[in-house]
Amino acid sequence: MAAVYLDKKRKRRLEAGHPWIFQSEVERTEGEPVAGQLLSVHTHNGQYLATGYWNPTSQIVVRIVSYEPLEAMTHDFFVEKIKICLEHRERFVPEARSYRLVYGEADRLPGLIVDRFEDVLVVQLLTLGMDSAREAIISALVEVVQPSGIYERSDVSVRELEGLKQQKGLLYGECPRHVRIMENGLSLEIDIMEGQKTGYFFDQRENRAAIAPLMVGWGKRSGIELKDLPDPDGSGAFVKTPVNANGKAVTFPLWDGATVLECFSHTGSFTLNACKYGAKKVTCLDISEHAIESARNNVRLNGFEDRVEFVVADAFEYLRTQTKGLDERQERALADRKKLDTSQPLQSGGRTWDVVILDPPAFAKTRTAVEGAIRGYKDINLHGMKLVNEGGYLVTASCSYHMKPDLFLEAIHAAAVDAKKILRLIEFRAAGKDHPRILGVDEGHYLKFAIFEVRSR
Repeated sequence: MAAVYLDKKRKRRLEAGHPWIFQSEVERTEGEPVAGQLLSVHTHNGQYLATGYWNPTSQIVVRIVSYEPLEAMTHDFFVEKIKICLEHRERFVPEARSYRLVYGEADRLPGLIVDRFEDVLVVQLLTLGMDSAREAIISALVEVVQPSGIYERSDVSVRELEGLKQQKGLLYGECPRHVRIMENGLSLEIDIMEGQKTGYFFDQRENRAAIAPLMVGWGKRSGIELKDLPDPDGSGAFVKTPVNANGKAVTFPLWDGATVLECFSHTGSFTLNACKYGAKKVTCLDISEHAIESARNNVRLNGFEDRVEFVVADAFEYLRTQTKGLDERQERALADRKKLDTSQPLQSGGRTWDVVILDPPAFAKTRTAVEGAIRGYKDINLHGMKLVNEGGYLVTASCSYHMKPDLFLEAIHAAAVDAKKILRLIEFRAAGKDHPRILGVDEGHYLKFAIFEVRSR
């Protein structure tokens, strides 16, 4: 087997558990390394460290797959690895049959992503090493999971950095375009062929459920309170009944529910969870007609049509429009004091919600894009928090790895200062249990999810 020897002055990232070796860390190679095939990795003085696959086209020239000598990534090799992946998911998400089954580096299979949608698997072969082993991967998945079909979604630009073309298509069995799954007790229909990435984002499963406490407890703001009133059945018993400020019983069952705005809705998963946990009205927004159609279908599947309105719009523009309208209404309220001309009609916008949810795509895909991403996150959170009713909640996320947690919180804090808001951090979360992270591999710590209470200062 060919071998690679690492530079004496390199940082000892490999020994700390990081599975990547960059070109700048290599001192020399021995033998005849073949692109996509395994080689052994040694210190500069010959001590064996690990085995990984080689690709001189990539800046990451070696990706580690074993810390013991390994001749080839065979069918049996992948069977053993995938069984371990399956055991982890069955332990930590036992109620689910849809989840991320294989998560690349975190599962010691760098460059391989497998998402399970009930009986259908969607795979991404992101590197030359995994692409070269595709037959062994597919046969191992068939043996371990016994799916009805396997579909490839390797139509991502990162493959081009590996010298590979983007591609997608059927790999095994039969795969319908739309697959119905269950998550948090909700039905979702996923477009595995044309949806973003593999069709769905499982990493927010637990975070979506975390909004449950925010969805109820709003009736008092409308002057509604529970009071003991005689039971209408004439039994003489008293029952807890919601009563409005005029003393009349409230018959609307969702009288205590929140009003919610979800931006960047994709399949509408936060909208569905909001409805499940008691929201009375949800605005579901995305710039994509395809995404809104998916969300609309999922809302229909769960019987929430009467509670959800759909908006196809750019989230940044929509939030700015609402904020502008809100500012104008506040100015009108002070018209007598400022002697403003109120004869002109109000601009559109000015809506507010009890809960605003922001789950945008990555703003910083490279280190050089961080500065622009900071401005983007600050801008969208500034406008978002302005539209939260006093004492309501801002739910905000970032999936940009280069946007470190502290930097993300700093951007939100800067937005709060400019918006004259005080934010109280209620919860700060990361990706779900089917997206584990190896300590020392910071690239796996990409998702930040925060819930803030919003009040004015």
